[in-house]
Amino acid sequence: MGFNFQLLFTGIGVGSIYALVALGFVLIYRATNVVNFAQGDFAMLGAFSMVVLSIDFGLPYWASILITLVAMMLFGALFNLAVYYPLRNRTFLPVVISTIGASILLENGVLAAYGPRPQSLPTVFAGQGLRIGAVFLDSQYLLIIALTIVMVAFQFFFFERTFIGKKLQAVSQDKEMAALLGISVGGMIMVTFIYSATLGGLAGVLVAPILFVSVGMGSSIALKAFAASIIGGFGDVTGAIVGGLALGVIETFGAAYISVPYKDAFAFLALFVFLLFRPQGIFGERIAEKA
Repeated sequence: MGFNFQLLFTGIGVGSIYALVALGFVLIYRATNVVNFAQGDFAMLGAFSMVVLSIDFGLPYWASILITLVAMMLFGALFNLAVYYPLRNRTFLPVVISTIGASILLENGVLAAYGPRPQSLPTVFAGQGLRIGAVFLDSQYLLIIALTIVMVAFQFFFFERTFIGKKLQAVSQDKEMAALLGISVGGMIMVTFIYSATLGGLAGVLVAPILFVSVGMGSSIALKAFAASIIGGFGDVTGAIVGGLALGVIETFGAAYISVPYKDAFAFLALFVFLLFRPQGIFGERIAEKA
């Protein structure tokens, strides 16, 4: 039983990273009706920014985190202007291709600047964690879970209790009607990209001490976060959170009880099962189409 609780704790910690990136997928999709396949690379940029600032430049850890998040906010605005905005009046396919191209550009840019060798980032905590019975609670995983809870609570408060949040919801539901009501659709989409980039950067900051920081880490996280958003119900915020946590738990238990080398396959096996039996996801609604 203690071993299972240990796996559950680890799975929730890993799933929290997937949930944060999946939230970025869902928010941009709801605002633009486009899937941003560079979302995982936001996490990669956040992780590499921490390596550069805290190790190469020797800045304090918390200062590096703050600078990284501010830089990701600026990058989100730049990404919107360079990748989405010029194609905003086109169909979804050119914009999707544009995000894929941006992902390739980002990965190769970091590869050219920093090289292919994976980097390691030490954790900010002096102690490794605490033990409750047979379960060891790693400090970094506790931080990941705690900050994910904070971000989820902030997001629900922001969208439900603030004026800007209600504007964002209006834009996601009907852009033309929102524009007729005097809402700046372009401005709200800009806010969405900034927030999504910040979420991705935060995910990279949190996961960097656990995984090796490498160019390919963004693609791996993005694929699993995308699968999580589909499992939860694509376009549903709650579904992205639940799907990310569920995927992390499935992956961790599968690696422990079946096979470690095939742990990545369990996420996509779960996705296949959902696409086969419940394609709309956990919180998605079935849509009937006329023949």
